[in-house]
Amino acid sequence: MTETLTAAVIGAGTMGNGIAQTFAMKGHTVRLIDIAADPLERGLANIRKSLDRFVKKEKMTQEQTDEIFARITGVGSIAQGVVDCDIIVEAVFEKLEVKKAIFAELDQHAPKNAILATNTSSISITAIATATSRPEQVVGMHFMNPVPLMKLVELIKGERTTDAIVARTKAIAEGLGKTCGVAEDYAGFIANRLLMPMINEAAFSLYEGCATAEDIDIIMKLGMNHPMGPLTLADFIGLDICVDILDYMLEQSGDPKFRCCPLLRRMVVAGKLGRKSGEGFYSYE
Repeated sequence: MTETLTAAVIGAGTMGNGIAQTFAMKGHTVRLIDIAADPLERGLANIRKSLDRFVKKEKMTQEQTDEIFARITGVGSIAQGVVDCDIIVEAVFEKLEVKKAIFAELDQHAPKNAILATNTSSISITAIATATSRPEQVVGMHFMNPVPLMKLVELIKGERTTDAIVARTKAIAEGLGKTCGVAEDYAGFIANRLLMPMINEAAFSLYEGCATAEDIDIIMKLGMNHPMGPLTLADFIGLDICVDILDYMLEQSGDPKFRCCPLLRRMVVAGKLGRKSGEGFYSYE
């Protein structure tokens, strides 16, 4: 993909700033949008820190990372940020009504031919697209965390998404250095349909006293050749996000295999959200 694009990313959190950085690293102009000033500032600061690590590891020069960072502009409104964009990626938290409100606003302000992508990891693309008058241009573009390093993008076609939009989105993702896997629009798609029951069962194993968190993780790492254990991964994702995804998948499917472990839910109520809160299944100083 040699075409230089103008991309907008809505949401400056972990996924949003990672997506913005990834586009900028491939030469694209990026607008990172967040209506709250503090998250936007943190998002830009986190991109700078991430780029600095490339310099420290001697994978890039300071000049190269300065050029990348200069391609990213922080913007405080959707209407202002999506002007003239070729692709817009929504990356806010996993709540259908929040996403629909954003896509309704995108429908008013986004260019006519723009790709309207969502980074949702579980919510129906078809349902999100109902907030627009152009559901054929809405597509799932599920990046993996950490975005600049992980190779996969899970592409999801909604009921009305055209093949042309899927093909364009795939070409853009491949131009970012990603490999695409395509999933149908069912709750959890493929990544979370398989991952969340594993994390949930690991939490149940801890809850029922089958093993310690450390032993559950080491068995899965060394026995199944996983790069990290399921409880470590849950902390990395965010325990609140895991609970939200499990609840959504249970609601959509009615399948009891998605019933959230009581321990996992209790930890979230207590504010133990994983790495981002400093404590989850493990402590992070």
